[in-house]
Amino acid sequence: MSRRLLSAVPLLLVVSVLSFVLGSFAPGNVAESMLGEGATPQAVAKLNHQLGLDQPLLQRYWDWLSAAFRGDLGSSTFSGQSVTSLISDRLPVTLSLTVLALVISIVIGVAAGAVGAIFGGVVARITDSVSVLMLSIPNFWLGTVMIAVFAVQFRLFPASGYVPFGNSPSAWISSLVMPVFCIAAVAIATIAMNTRSAMLAALRSDFVRSLRANGIPARSVLFKHVLRNAGGLVMTIVSMLFVGLLGGTVLMEQVFGMAGLGSLATSATNQHDLPVVQGLVVLYTLIVIVVFALNDVALAYLNPKVVMS
Repeated sequence: MSRRLLSAVPLLLVVSVLSFVLGSFAPGNVAESMLGEGATPQAVAKLNHQLGLDQPLLQRYWDWLSAAFRGDLGSSTFSGQSVTSLISDRLPVTLSLTVLALVISIVIGVAAGAVGAIFGGVVARITDSVSVLMLSIPNFWLGTVMIAVFAVQFRLFPASGYVPFGNSPSAWISSLVMPVFCIAAVAIATIAMNTRSAMLAALRSDFVRSLRANGIPARSVLFKHVLRNAGGLVMTIVSMLFVGLLGGTVLMEQVFGMAGLGSLATSATNQHDLPVVQGLVVLYTLIVIVVFALNDVALAYLNPKVVMS
């Protein structure tokens, strides 16, 4: 884990450089976007100067990096609002969607995979069939259908919008039910299929057969050895799924009209708002580093043979 954390700083630097360079050379011009199509070259040049966009690329990156080390990610080119404020306002929405989707995916996915591995036969075929079906359904289509059925037809949940937890816990949960299920569907299927495969491999191993031959109770073998051995693979899958779920919120925020980081990233990209894009890239990179560091801790707990430096 310490090695991963030590590599975080150079990784963040590399990612920030790539993001800044690619953003600077991306098609389009911020000044032209702000002034509109009828802007004169003189007006565009003047606004570029006011925004500091006529400075050399290296100078602009150094100014941004120096400010970032002081905790200042700059201000949005369009709104003038600080990037930190924009992100902090929208972060609860995306984290609520992602964390809840991950928790539900783990609980249902591990349970379904374990049941399929233990009972086999018809039960395994049912869990596999449902998993394949969930993998096959596009989440944006599922979201549209759920809005039509559960929001418009039966009026069980709101069709769009996000209610902060502090305003009303019940309304918060109600606003998240449909988007969380849409985001979690693929993750549930992925975890279920990988859990079943990992548990079957553990159940068929010589070590487990030896334990059974020595009279160790089946419950003890299952919970202390089979699930623990399968847990390593599942945790790795979960950590990768978290990153995927974080990116998957972009589409669901659009479908359900939620103002999260995904919608912020979309609007900032369309507007060529480089400070906001840069701040989001750094944040996502940091989240990925933290998630995989926590995965290292979980793997070491599940398998003490894993050496953590």
